[in-house]
Amino acid sequence: MTTTSTPQPNLPTSATEATGAAPRLRLRSLDVFRGITVLAMILVNNPGSWGKIYAPLRHAAWHGCTPTDLVFPFFLFIVGVSIAYAFSGAKQIPESHTKTIGRIIRRGLTLFALGMFLALFPKFDFETVRIPGVLQRIGVVFILAAIIFLKTEKRTQIMIIAFLLIGYWVVMMFVPVPGIGVSNLLPTTNLAAWLDNTLLPGHLWKSTKVWDPEGILSTLPAVATALTGVLAGQWLKKKDDMGNKIAWLMVWGVICTCLGLVWDLHFPINKSLWTSSYVLYTSGLAMLGLGLCYWVIDVKGYQRFTTPFLVYGVNAITVFFLSGLIPRIMGMIKVDTPAGEVDSKTYLYETFYTSSFSPYNASLAWALTWIFFWMVILWIMYKKNIIIKV
Repeated sequence: MTTTSTPQPNLPTSATEATGAAPRLRLRSLDVFRGITVLAMILVNNPGSWGKIYAPLRHAAWHGCTPTDLVFPFFLFIVGVSIAYAFSGAKQIPESHTKTIGRIIRRGLTLFALGMFLALFPKFDFETVRIPGVLQRIGVVFILAAIIFLKTEKRTQIMIIAFLLIGYWVVMMFVPVPGIGVSNLLPTTNLAAWLDNTLLPGHLWKSTKVWDPEGILSTLPAVATALTGVLAGQWLKKKDDMGNKIAWLMVWGVICTCLGLVWDLHFPINKSLWTSSYVLYTSGLAMLGLGLCYWVIDVKGYQRFTTPFLVYGVNAITVFFLSGLIPRIMGMIKVDTPAGEVDSKTYLYETFYTSSFSPYNASLAWALTWIFFWMVILWIMYKKNIIIKV
């Protein structure tokens, strides 16, 4: 990871690095939208008690979609938009592609390695470590989506999205599951679960042990999510009337959302399986969200309220990684209490939160504290123009 005082795209290699061209201004609305998404990630990932969470802050039990289920696909959509902005210069210079692809792969593998470090820390038990994960999926999706953007045109990208979504639907709904029989979408007996358990036995999500929400097969439609962002990014970069760009982005957002809801009738919206209907539904909502941010922030110029989200957006991976690391460190620090030894997180939570709030509000208050804690740190980094790039 490197630190820079010059604003650059947060995930992909910048066009400046690839081509030596003059730096381009960041799209403020994209940074803000990314910041809102990462802030939401921290909110839902850090409750005071996992048993006391308000329903909108929980993932759907299986089929269906809660506000929490929008967070990860929104981030992958944003990765796609960022790719379109960061690599458009390099795309026009074929002789730079080999070098650019090398940087893409290096950055994707760095994200994967950061995810593996979080999975291993602090025990570093390689025999049971979970190999899939959020950062791991982001790394893999980034590599594939960035290379596809670099080497193909929009028509081909649309065809790839269609192939991934339709192909995944066919595989999941019609291919028999070895050792099980007829295809199904049940948690432990669907084809994606079978593949995870076959290729990564003992290295899956500890809550299930036999399948993983960031598993192997479901990563393919996740690539389609990023590619919808790539298409949206290319559309926003067009030299066209801003109102026209926003209008069509909104139109396609509505179309994709509706198509997802219709497909849900046969291939249910499901975050854990990352179903094709889920891709269309969440990508459509992401288009609507980005279109709204773009209109309010970059077109109408209402920017004062955006700084709290902007500070999250420009250092998104940094805060996501550290917000996962610090609780693990807190779990290693023990505090003696009259009831016995507890970790520092439990001590702080029970001392200052559960005694002051109702159980659900205490859990929410703890998560909000994390948000404000990181906001202070990120605000200082932003004021000093410190952006840590992977």
